[in-house]
Amino acid sequence: MTIAQKIKLSIAQSSMIRKMFEEGALMKKKYGADKVYDFSLGNPNVEPPDKFKKELINIAAKNISMKHGYTPNAGLAETRKAIADKVNKTYGLKLRADHVIVSCGAAGALNVIFKSLLDPKDEVIVPLPYFVEYPFYIDNYGGVVKFVQTQADFSLDIRAIDESINKRTKVILINSPNNPTGKVYSKKNIMELAALLRKKSQEFNKNIYLVSDEPYNEIVYDNIEVPSVLKAYENSIVAYSYSKTLSLPGERVGYIAVNPKISEVNDLISGLILCTRILGFVNAPVLMQRIIVKLQDAAVDVKIYQRKRDLLCEGLTKAGYKFAKPQGAFYLFVKSPIPDDVKFVKMLLKKNILVVPGSGFGGPGYFRIAYCVDDATIINSMKGFEETINDTR
Repeated sequence: MTIAQKIKLSIAQSSMIRKMFEEGALMKKKYGADKVYDFSLGNPNVEPPDKFKKELINIAAKNISMKHGYTPNAGLAETRKAIADKVNKTYGLKLRADHVIVSCGAAGALNVIFKSLLDPKDEVIVPLPYFVEYPFYIDNYGGVVKFVQTQADFSLDIRAIDESINKRTKVILINSPNNPTGKVYSKKNIMELAALLRKKSQEFNKNIYLVSDEPYNEIVYDNIEVPSVLKAYENSIVAYSYSKTLSLPGERVGYIAVNPKISEVNDLISGLILCTRILGFVNAPVLMQRIIVKLQDAAVDVKIYQRKRDLLCEGLTKAGYKFAKPQGAFYLFVKSPIPDDVKFVKMLLKKNILVVPGSGFGGPGYFRIAYCVDDATIINSMKGFEETINDTR
């Protein structure tokens, strides 16, 4: 056996998203890119804000000592301060710069968090449906995933979470705005969860952490607000990425924000900094760290994604598809017209439409559309969507 048995098994179970994306690349070569309607990967197609380009040029031209050198493992001091200031301004909090660790995106942040928190067999509760990589991140550090159902509208089911918490529970992991559903958990929902976690932490005489994965935090529609978990619950940690807010997915820069009210918070921060180093991430890209200091109030034009959402929802509704209109992110989680979502996705594939089966997210009977694509892709795919649903009737 060349590779570890565990990794061989993981390859077999690996992301349906990437499989569909790779299938799309082959189809585009065969049929031409304009004849393939690829909704598989959440790769932002909106350009970064103009301010980013200006700052990139400015930083590149500046004479800065050790411009490309190693940074402190927690990130540049000015970057950490800028992030803390932005979080405080947005949510009325009192984070200091040392409550922030700059990370290699949200994925790097989550791996550092789980490495820091989890002992073998510690349980992490994850609401369904979920981002497909979560189980791998948790398993990396000996944790055990415990899935819980959500409500029919994909809001958190507090009773189901209550029934799932036991003496081994260490973390509740949430993602809002959610991938794949686009659901934003309401303030009431978050406050109910916080109250439950306080009760359970006291019952088991231990900290139960609320970890919130928030790469889509600022991609929200219709005046929806994303409540702050840092404000709602003292034992909370946020993983954030600039991949979507600034359309910089390939630059791999984000942060971890730690609630200063966590007991033994200094030990936790020391652990996060050590794990950033020993996991090999070491530093988030230094040019990006320097640039985002100047970009805390910048963001992509969310109205562009909202227009795409509305265009897609209008077309699919006319065709007869059922779904909850997303409140944030850029994903639509659609009810499959037949029970077998994988079979239906294969039917769409015959029309050169690539979407991802809901089964890959723990949501069988649905499929996910990533609508961060050109408007033409949405418009030109509608005929195929309509023909495919008609074939099921």
